[in-house]
Parts: sequence; structure tokens; C-alpha cells
Amino acid sequence: MFTNVAYLHNSLTDIVDESRSLIVTSCGYYRVHSRPTVSTERPNGRRDYQLLYIAKGKGHFYFDGQERIITEGNMILFRPGETQMYYYHAPDKTEVYWVHFTGRMVEGILDNYELPHTENVFYTGTSPDYQWLYRQMIQELQLGRPNYEELLALNLRHIFIMINRYLREGRKAGSDIQNEIERAAHYFNEHYNEQINIDDYAASRHMSTCWFIRSFKQIVKVTPMQYILSLRMANAQSLLESTEYNISEIAQAVGYDNPLYFSRLFHKHIGVSPSEYRKKRTK
Repeated sequence: MFTNVAYLHNSLTDIVDESRSLIVTSCGYYRVHSRPTVSTERPNGRRDYQLLYIAKGKGHFYFDGQERIITEGNMILFRPGETQMYYYHAPDKTEVYWVHFTGRMVEGILDNYELPHTENVFYTGTSPDYQWLYRQMIQELQLGRPNYEELLALNLRHIFIMINRYLREGRKAGSDIQNEIERAAHYFNEHYNEQINIDDYAASRHMSTCWFIRSFKQIVKVTPMQYILSLRMANAQSLLESTEYNISEIAQAVGYDNPLYFSRLFHKHIGVSPSEYRKKRTK
């Protein structure tokens, strides 16, 4: 089992704090692959709130004594005093994120973002942005940099906003398409400087290439390769303005082995050569 957890002020206690409207007290991540079962049994619950996100695999949760198998893309919200009984089994290859929080305005905040009152479990989609925000909170708790407590609350609110947006709009027709395109855009932003084959990417997501390109263009207004090109050119502009890297180094940094080919693309996309762009921007 792999874990990455962090606690506010390194305290493992069940914290209730009403000094601020929203306070993140701990956050963590589990990836279960070796230990047979990871269990949590809190018959009396906790005094704070907990929001879990199943990123992969599934979890076995018990509500009123009845087992419910929760699959990826679902959030589970526990309020203070609610029984918490859940288990992760190695064969399920579960990956789960969790955050505990407290504060004097938590219920009002949850109401504002329309999180369910009567349901502990609700589907919110499989956007990789959820994992990123949870990881950001883990890191902020671990590093404790200036103003980290405020940033923790902002990150958690960001998750609430994403949940609210999905609950209000995500179940409309076409939500699966929107979710796939958001996932693709996130992947391209992370890997734009690598060799990306659109056919291979579509196949990895069990989509036909034609369907993927058509859907991507419908939502983003450009094709996947045009989107990747725009990312590369934007980052090349930034490197030309802010570094002293030569053209070959910049070409390599944004995904091109051939600096002449990169220069031709840059000129076509931006209107001037990389060297001319640098001269104009650094005068």
C-alpha cells in the first residue's frame, strides 16, 4: 500500500475549530495494491467533516448496516457524528483521496455549493483536477509555507465548486463527452512537449480517432493537434522572453527535435521568426 498523508500542525487529533469559516485539518491519499484490506471503522464517526474521492478502483462502504460498493468518480461526504465504516481490498486496486475539515461556517458553505444533505455518496465525474487539488492540499500541509492555511481553504472550495458545477450541469446530455475532452486537455497540458499521437491517445481512451477529433473541436473550437501546437507556441514565446536559451534548446523544450522545423512553425503561427520575436520582446 502506498500512502501520502499530511496533518495541520502535525496534529493527529480530531480537530474542531471555529476560529475561521473553513479549516482543512488533514488530507491524504491511499493506493491499495499489496495489503489485503485497508479498513476504517468509526462507529461514532468523528467530530469534523470528511470528503473522500474514489479516483480508481472501488471501496466497500457500509450505511445503516448495508454494504454499498462505491466506484471511481464518486465522492463520499461524512458529517460530524456519522458512522464511518469502509474497506479497501487489494484486488480492487483502489486509489482514494480524503480530506478532513472543520470551521464555523461549514454547513453554510456546503449549502451554498449545494452538496447533498440526505445522500453520503454522489457521482462527480473523473476529472484529474480533483486529484491535483487534493495533492496540492497534501503538499501545502507538509510544507507549511506562508499563508498555507488560507490556500488550503481555497483549494477545498475549488473542489466544492467543481462538485457544484458537475451536480448542476454534469448530468445533462453530453456530459460524458465534456468529461473526456476535459481529461484530454489536461493530458495535453501536462505532456505537450512530448511526442503525442492522437490515434494512440484516442485508442487509450477507447474512442475512435474521428469521434475524438470531432468532439474535441466541437467543445474546444480547435482540433487536438491545433491545441497542442498552441500550447507549444505559447510556451516557446515565454521561454524566448524570459530565458537566454538558444533556439535549438527552446525547440527541444517544447517538443521539437528539429530547430528549423520549429522556427518555420513559429513563424507561421506567430508571424515572425523566434529570433525576431526575441529581439522585439527584449528591447
